[in-house]
Amino acid sequence: MDIRKEPGSVIRHSVSQEDMRLINQLAKSELTPDQVYTFAVRLCDNEVDRDWERFDQEALTELSRLFTGKSGIFDHNWSAQGQTARLYKTEVCREEGATLAGDQCLFLKGYAYMLRSEKNSGLIEEIEAGIKKEVSIGCSVSERVCSICGRSGCNHKGGRRYEGKLCYFTLSGPTDAYEWSFVAVPAQRKAGVIKAFGQEAEGDLRRLLTGQPGYLRQLDELERQAGLGRRYMEELRKELLRTAGLADESLDLKLFGQVAEKLEEAELLEMTKAYRRRLDALFPPAAQLRPAKPVQQTEEDRAFLV
Repeated sequence: MDIRKEPGSVIRHSVSQEDMRLINQLAKSELTPDQVYTFAVRLCDNEVDRDWERFDQEALTELSRLFTGKSGIFDHNWSAQGQTARLYKTEVCREEGATLAGDQCLFLKGYAYMLRSEKNSGLIEEIEAGIKKEVSIGCSVSERVCSICGRSGCNHKGGRRYEGKLCYFTLSGPTDAYEWSFVAVPAQRKAGVIKAFGQEAEGDLRRLLTGQPGYLRQLDELERQAGLGRRYMEELRKELLRTAGLADESLDLKLFGQVAEKLEEAELLEMTKAYRRRLDALFPPAAQLRPAKPVQQTEEDRAFLV
């Protein structure tokens, strides 16, 4: 059966020597890094999607093999004029959490390239701006198994509950992968271009977690704790500079401060202890109360001795 799934998003990707080796295996003539634009796409995953369907892990693994080398087009329009990019590498990735089916969350990630040409310049700008982002895949599978009865071709309806159990269909046994397309609305909620691979822009993590309040709260707490840690380290460096300046007046505190910026907590504490010991040797602590001088006893005083 033919299947179309719109799962993912697009990410920027900086090309490496290994990427170029794989790209040139597909190219008819040798390409150089400045001739290509690369990005990564989330092609599909094993979560239950808007059509109440999901791929199992074995299907994702097989799709990884089938999609390598496949073209990227627009809206599943099978026209040579729409060919814009090609997948040169794919991999199945894990992520935190569990699916509605109770499995470990997995997704199929593809790496694509296109030529940096005048024809593609507009598309590259739209990918960079986040306008062209959602993608869809076209493939065929041999089975569509119901979660209620375990059969294919039954009368159960996806999205309904039967005796409290959710009905969805697991797609397995992929037989072919046709293409992947840029689309407007993907069936799989997370599919599309993954942004900033290897060049993460500031704030990307918070944008990725939009709509997931639990994870955003965890991120807020981590940022609060990180702020406390930064302030603690800053106080350690200030104390080291203060102690070192008192112990050695010839010390260039500006240069020493640059060195202190590179020290970790244990190193800062140990160096501060060393300078404090030097300070104690240079300026030993003096007693605030002097011992009283011995008093000579008189004959009159002896009368009171027992």
